[in-house]
Amino acid sequence: MDSNKALVVFQGKQVRRKWFNDEWWFSVVDIVGALTQTDRARKYWSDLKTKLQDEGFEVSEKIGQLKLMAEDGKLRLTDCANTKNMFRIIQSIPSPKAEPFKMWLAQVGYDRVKEIENPELAQKRMKEIYKQKGYSDEWIEKRVRGIAIRDELTDEWDKRGVKTDKEFSILTAEISKATFLIKKI
Repeated sequence: MDSNKALVVFQGKQVRRKWFNDEWWFSVVDIVGALTQTDRARKYWSDLKTKLQDEGFEVSEKIGQLKLMAEDGKLRLTDCANTKNMFRIIQSIPSPKAEPFKMWLAQVGYDRVKEIENPELAQKRMKEIYKQKGYSDEWIEKRVRGIAIRDELTDEWDKRGVKTDKEFSILTAEISKATFLIKKI
């Protein structure tokens, strides 16, 4: 990943992050500092770890120590969490600055429960996201149809005994060759 994107601004403060295991991991101390308005973010995080453990959050399993650039310009091991676990940590911070994130998480959770009850809502949300990204209605409809066709195809393959990712990859490659008349050189 681009090292220029290693810092993000969160609540007006810089937050260090690192691409690790195919996802962004964020400095817990940086997020805690941004949300608590304390000058002792490391101490706050230390106390919060104990609270999280008491709540059943497996800190040792969910937090990784990654080398991030410190203020002195040296790489230092820093407690980091992926997005999912960072959201869980934010839920445990009793701070007015954390409240908007908690409300957003509650809304997302509520929306997903509604989508489970009515899957058409999920498709509507997907279309709205594509539209916000600037895709045309025509492109969006083609994408939705393509997803449906792909699902039907993989369901059929599954019925016929195709089980592994490698088998799916081989069949997909064969379809691509036939569709686009790709010839071996």
